[in-house]
Amino acid sequence: MASGNLTLVTEFILMGVSGHPDLQIPLFFVFLLIYGLTMTGNLGIITLTSVDSQLQTPMYFFLRHLAIINLGGSTVIAPKMLVTVLVTKKTISYYGCAAQLGGFLVFIVGEIFMLAAMAYDRYVAICNPLLYMAVVSPRVCILLVSLTYLYSLTTALTVSSCVFSVSYCSSNVINHFYCDTVPLLALSCSDTYIPETAVFTFSGTNLFFSMIIVLTSYFHIVLAILRIRSSEGRRKAFSTCASHMTAVTVFYGTLLFMYLQPRTNHSLDTDKMASVFYTLVIPMLNPLIYSLRNKDVRDAFKRFLKNP
Repeated sequence: MASGNLTLVTEFILMGVSGHPDLQIPLFFVFLLIYGLTMTGNLGIITLTSVDSQLQTPMYFFLRHLAIINLGGSTVIAPKMLVTVLVTKKTISYYGCAAQLGGFLVFIVGEIFMLAAMAYDRYVAICNPLLYMAVVSPRVCILLVSLTYLYSLTTALTVSSCVFSVSYCSSNVINHFYCDTVPLLALSCSDTYIPETAVFTFSGTNLFFSMIIVLTSYFHIVLAILRIRSSEGRRKAFSTCASHMTAVTVFYGTLLFMYLQPRTNHSLDTDKMASVFYTLVIPMLNPLIYSLRNKDVRDAFKRFLKNP
C-alpha cells in the first residue's frame, strides 16, 4: 500500500509510439493522414447509409453504427496522440486519462459486439432469407444496437472505475500512446488484484462470447452456401458477407495476435504496434473494406455524387 509520504499523481506522462526524436514529425504526418482518412471514410458511410433509400436495410443500419463506433474510438485516441507527438510536455491529466480509458473501452467493446450483431444479420439473410425482414425487424435492430451501447458503457464504467480505484503515486510515466489498462495498473502503488481480475474477466468474456456468435454464424453460413447447387448462387451468397468476413478477420486477428502470443515473446513495443492497428488503422480500413467490396455502397456513392 502507499505510504503517507508518497505524492499522489495528478497527471500522467505518455511516452508515445516511439521515443526517437527523428521519428516524431514523420509519425505525426502518418497518423494525421490515417485519422483524416478515418474521418472521411466513416463520415461517408454514415452519410450514405442515412440518406440513400436503397441502403435502408438491417445490414446497412448495423454498418452505420459500426462507422459511428470506429469514428468515436479513433477520435478518443488520435487527437491527443497527435498533440503528444509534437509537444515536449507529453502529459495528460488524471481525469483526462480516466476519460480516455473509459471512451476507449466503450468503443472497443462496442465494435466487438457490433461485428457479432452483423454476423447474426448475415446468418439470417443467407440461412433464412424468406424470414429475414421478419426476424431482423427494425425493432430487433434497434434493440441489438441499444444493448450493444448499454453493455459497452456498463463495461467501460466498471473497468475504468476499478483501474482508477487504486492509488497512483510517484511514478506517472505510461509506456504507451494512450491510457490503457495494463500500463496504468503497472504504475499502481497499491494492490491491483481486483482491477486486474476485472480487466481479465471482462476482456476474456467479451472476446469469447462475441467470437462464439461470429464463428457459429459463419459455420452455418458456410454450410448454407455449400448446399447451393449453382456456382452463381454460391458466388452471390458469398458476396453478401465477404466485406464483413474481411473486417472480422482483420479485427479479431489483431486482438488474438496481441492476447494469445507467448509471454516470452511479449513486449510493450509489440503491444503498441498492435494497439496502433486496432485503434487507428482498422477504423480507417473498415470503410474501405465495405466500399471496395460492396457494390451497393459503390452505387450509392455514385448516386450521391450525381445528386448530393
